[in-house]
Amino acid sequence: MAQQTEAVRRTPLTRDRVLRAAVALADDIGIEALSMRKLAKELGVVPMALYKHVSNKEQLLDGMVDVVMGEIDPPAPGSNWKSTVRHRILSARRAFLGHPWAAQVIQSRSSPTPVVLAYMDSVIGMFRTGGFSVDLTHHVMHALGSRMMGITQELFDAPPAPRAQTAPSQEDAGEYPYVMELAGAVAHDEDSVLGRGCDDQFEFEFALDLLLDGFERLRQQGWSSAGHLRGKTP
Repeated sequence: MAQQTEAVRRTPLTRDRVLRAAVALADDIGIEALSMRKLAKELGVVPMALYKHVSNKEQLLDGMVDVVMGEIDPPAPGSNWKSTVRHRILSARRAFLGHPWAAQVIQSRSSPTPVVLAYMDSVIGMFRTGGFSVDLTHHVMHALGSRMMGITQELFDAPPAPRAQTAPSQEDAGEYPYVMELAGAVAHDEDSVLGRGCDDQFEFEFALDLLLDGFERLRQQGWSSAGHLRGKTP
């Protein structure tokens, strides 16, 4: 153990090593518990040594997000726009689910890092080179929202406290028949953040495919927002 600790201390400290150690530590203890002091201890250095590579905690968080973004697969060459976008988004989802704190950090940033901007630019470019107008691409981005990063709002929220599993009462079934019908559906994923009866990955892909199919239909129709905006009431 002493030899391993000494070997860690002898390894030159670089920005990449600092960021990757921070990602691993956040995966282990959570982003709220991460501190420069704990990170320094993990690396076997004094806290001041970290500031040669990251100016402050905010810069550290930005760099950690960039490390996670680096795990996203590059666009597949030669594919059509729909399969390329789908693969890219699902790869981003795998990366963010592998580091659950990263979505929270991205949401907290006042502006995206260059790495995040490059990812966004690549996804937008897939639509543009796939035959989408600037106008339609603009609205596509609004429709995708955080789904473009492979994340949806429920991933930012803590799952509700588990409730005792009790059979629905006759009163509930009579007052909320359709709610109770769905609540009694077969559960796919007991750990789902969406609740019993939901398989998070399936639900994400189901909604993503609906959106992509809809986007393609609008592209084929030559859809434009101009007519819709002219008819908008003040």
